[in-house]
Amino acid sequence: MHAHSEIIEVVKTKDFDIAFIGLSNGAHVFEFNLNDSFFELFEYDDYSQLRGKVTMEMVKSETVLDLSLNFSGSIQAPCDVTNEPFEQALDNAFDVQVKFGDAYNDENEELLILPHGEHQFNIAQMVYELVVLSIPAKLYGPNAGNGIEDYLEDEDEETETDTDPRWDQLKDLLNK
Repeated sequence: MHAHSEIIEVVKTKDFDIAFIGLSNGAHVFEFNLNDSFFELFEYDDYSQLRGKVTMEMVKSETVLDLSLNFSGSIQAPCDVTNEPFEQALDNAFDVQVKFGDAYNDENEELLILPHGEHQFNIAQMVYELVVLSIPAKLYGPNAGNGIEDYLEDEDEETETDTDPRWDQLKDLLNK
């Protein structure tokens, strides 16, 4: 099976429109090069210097479209321990199936339903979620070193000492 391939430089959300009418059944590959202008489309400014590529393979059949999206790239982020900026590598992937029905429905993250007669759909939101969900909750730069243990211990100590002294007095009464 030979896959058709197309590379797209992203500057507008409409660049994520996927027209499937007229495409033959089988595999089709779309590649999207991402940079900070992608984050700007979604007014997302938590991180900068986004560099990456999303590859979407779409397998078209008579009744469904099976999508496999893969993202690989990096962002510039502050380390949670040292606060020094560093380049954080990112990658993520997920699959979505596109079916046809009476009305548009994207409530299920693994299934997109398009109204009968549609000839294209937009994957901008899917790509945004793919990228943002690839960013780790905790960012540890190369110079975090043993500071990670100190950082984690500080977090534990905060939760243990952040009690209301009035509750401590009540606990003392109950324990007598």
